[in-house]
Amino acid sequence: MIHLRVWQSECIDQAIDAFEYQTHFLCHATPGAGKTVMVASVAKALLERNKIDFVLCFSPSRAVSQSVASTFSQILGRSFNGQIGAAGGSYTYQSMNTLPRELWQVLSEHRVFVVLDEIHHCSGSSWEELTIGNSWGRTILDRIQGKASFTMALSGTPWRTDDTPIVLSRYTQLDGQLHCDYEYGLAWAVTDGVCRAPKIVLTDNREISLKSSELGLKTYSSIRDTIKQGHISYPDFLFREEVIDHTLSEASKKLSEIRLQIPAAAGLIVAATVAHAEQIANRLLALGEEPVVVTCRTPEAHQIINNFRTSSDRWIISVGMISEGTDIPRLQVCCHLSRIRTELHFRQVLGRILRRQADEPPDVGGWLYVLAESSLTEFARRISDDLPEQNVVSFSPKSSKQNSDAASEYAALAKDGEASEWGGSIDVSGTWLSGPDHTEQKEKTELSMSNHYWSEILSLFEDRIV
Repeated sequence: MIHLRVWQSECIDQAIDAFEYQTHFLCHATPGAGKTVMVASVAKALLERNKIDFVLCFSPSRAVSQSVASTFSQILGRSFNGQIGAAGGSYTYQSMNTLPRELWQVLSEHRVFVVLDEIHHCSGSSWEELTIGNSWGRTILDRIQGKASFTMALSGTPWRTDDTPIVLSRYTQLDGQLHCDYEYGLAWAVTDGVCRAPKIVLTDNREISLKSSELGLKTYSSIRDTIKQGHISYPDFLFREEVIDHTLSEASKKLSEIRLQIPAAAGLIVAATVAHAEQIANRLLALGEEPVVVTCRTPEAHQIINNFRTSSDRWIISVGMISEGTDIPRLQVCCHLSRIRTELHFRQVLGRILRRQADEPPDVGGWLYVLAESSLTEFARRISDDLPEQNVVSFSPKSSKQNSDAASEYAALAKDGEASEWGGSIDVSGTWLSGPDHTEQKEKTELSMSNHYWSEILSLFEDRIV
C-alpha cells in the first residue's frame, strides 16, 4: 500500500469534492512532488465511488506515458494497457490523432476520467465558432471537452512561453492569472522534505579575451557582457571544450562527494544537439567516466533510460529525452548545457534532480550547474526568491583579480555569492546565496599557467568576431 504525502491527500480530497460541482480540476505541483501517484489515487477513489468506468491518460512523451501506466496499474491493482478488462490506458499527446475511433467512442458511451499530464504543452480555447490553439489543444477541445465525465490536468510549470492560453484552464479577468484548483509550490515541498533543496551553481569568466584579424583583441568581464556585445553567442560557449571540461569537472566532484553518502546517486547532462552529446561523452571519457548517452537517434532509448533508472552508472547524457516528467530519483546533479533558455525548460530540468528518495540524508540537495548567461541568471534568481529561507548555492574559489564593474553588475542580479572558474588567471562570479542574512564572502586563489596556455586562451574564439 502506497503511503500518501500530506499534500497528495489534501489534493485528492479537494478534487473529489470539486467533482461534485465541476468537471475539470487543475493541479499545479512542483516537479518531483509526486503528481502521478496523486492523480492515480483520485482515479481509484472515483472508481470505488462508482463515478467512472474507465481512465485515459495523456502525457508529452513515451517515457512518461509508460511511467504513468506503471504507476496507475500499481495503485489501481489492475492492468492499464488499454485492452479489454483494463482500468484504462496511457498515451502520448503525439498519438492522439492516430488513435482508433473506437477509443474516442469510449468517451461518449462510458463514464471516463481523462488525465492530462503536463498540460502546459496544450494550448487552446474556443468561443462561438472560433477555436485557437496548437494541434494537441484543439484535439482536447474537439474530442475530450464536454465528453469526458471528469478531466484532471497536471503541471509543474503551468504557463506557456508563447503566452497562449492553456487548454481547459480558467484565467482571471482582471489580471489574466491562471486559476489553479490546488497548488503545491517548491518552497512547501522543500520544507516538507518532499523535494531536495536546489543548489544552483552559475559559472562565469571575468576575463574573456576574443581575438580577430579585423578588430584585434577584445576583453570582456563576463559571459553576459560578451554575448551582449554580439560578438559571439551563448551556444558558442556551450561547445567550447574548456567550458565543458570545467563544468563537468566541478559537477563530477560534487557527484563523487554525494555518492559517499548515497552510492547510487547519478548525474544528468542536458546537451544541445546529438553532436554536442557525443562531444560531452568524449570529454567525460577523458575524465575517466563512462557515460550513458540517449538521444532521438539512440536505438531503444527508452529501455536505456529504464535500465539507467535502477543501475549504478554515474552519468547519463540526454538531448530532450529526460528534461520533463521522467522519474529517475537517483539523479542528484545536473549540467544544463542546452540551447533552450526558457524559464519553463529551466524549471523542468531542475525538477529532474529534486525528487527526494525516502532513505536519503535530509541535507543532500539537488545540484544544477549552468553558465551565467543573462536569462539563466534571472531564472536562478527567481528560484532563489521562491526559497527565501534556503541557501540556493555553494561557493567555489575565485582568483585574485577583481573586476569591480562586473562585480557591481552582478550584485544587482544576485543577493550574494561567488562562482567556480575555468581557464587561467581569471576572476569569475556566479553562485548565489538566497538566505537573507548572508554577507558577501570572497575566497581568493592565485592561479598560474604557462605562456603557451595563455596564448591558447587569448585565441579561444579566433576569427569568431562578427
